Amino acid sequence: MSRAVLLGVPDTRRTNYFKRAAAQAGLPLFFLDWNDWQRQLKQFSNEQILMKIDPPHWDSPYLNELDNLAQEYKQQLSSLKSAADTYNIRFLNHPSAIAALLDKSSCKNTLSHAGLPVTELLAKTLPHGKTAQTDCRTICHTEQLLDTMQIHRVNQAFIKPANGSGAAGVSALRVHPRSGRMALYTCAAIHPKHGLSNTGRLRCFTDKTQILSLLNELLQTECIIERWYAKASHQGYSYDLRVVVQDQRADYLLARLSKGPITNLQLNNRPLNFNSLGIPAVVRERITGLCQKAMGLFPGLLYAGIDILLEKESLTPRIIEMNAQGDLIYQDIFDKNTIYCRQAGILKRMEEQ
Repeated sequence: MSRAVLLGVPDTRRTNYFKRAAAQAGLPLFFLDWNDWQRQLKQFSNEQILMKIDPPHWDSPYLNELDNLAQEYKQQLSSLKSAADTYNIRFLNHPSAIAALLDKSSCKNTLSHAGLPVTELLAKTLPHGKTAQTDCRTICHTEQLLDTMQIHRVNQAFIKPANGSGAAGVSALRVHPRSGRMALYTCAAIHPKHGLSNTGRLRCFTDKTQILSLLNELLQTECIIERWYAKASHQGYSYDLRVVVQDQRADYLLARLSKGPITNLQLNNRPLNFNSLGIPAVVRERITGLCQKAMGLFPGLLYAGIDILLEKESLTPRIIEMNAQGDLIYQDIFDKNTIYCRQAGILKRMEEQ
């Protein structure tokens, strides 16, 4: 007998709307809490388990805690992988696939080495005591960051915490090639006791002293540095796309419009249905094909949220990032809940096999 199981956090939108989708599909769903999942799992020792893994809840605004929180999550995923050897578990997204996408640097290198267009990785920082294991340049402070940008002949770059989500700590740096003037767009601010914190509000800094201070703090955490491409625009807004791919099908495409360089919807940016952009059908086909190829590079990955940039004027798609748990789209759950309904349908078919 098979049991459909959701591992997640109680009474969240992810949990509640997936439960609704399961009920609509006529799928009995059992819930495991991240705080007690190993004990709860024992009740299914004699059954086949069909499991969807949702992320744990992180509520700390302090960026210096992100690396430890991510490491704890990766350890939990490793424990889940080991549990699959003891229990009969089939996953929608295998823990190893989730962990592979959590490593933003490694994920980007996998895509790039496969010849897929991405926003290129210029450099990264490393946690204290670690050494580089890839051919990517590593940096430790702002002077090295500026030197790296000069080496690659780029005047604009994104600096992103390797373990962040929801725009936490994401920063966009612009340097004038002749005058050296700088502008930094970021939601980060320096807390007097806890270092960098996520404010949830995008600000632009132009004072060089402030910029260097913020960047030096940010570069002490594990980060990746990427080339900043000019994005396509719509009605005066620049935008990128979140594409939810499930079972090799692009089930949902959402544009994220912003007046600034950071488009995350957590910053009160404007969501827009993809069809309202008036994008040519051939571009949509390229986007879908690119996402399908990317999914195929990660065994055990059935669904993901893929962030896609369309280059200004040419509309050439490039992958910004992949998120193995990027399936929560408010515009969808508050409408027809199609993403979770499709996942529930997949689980139901697996249950009947």
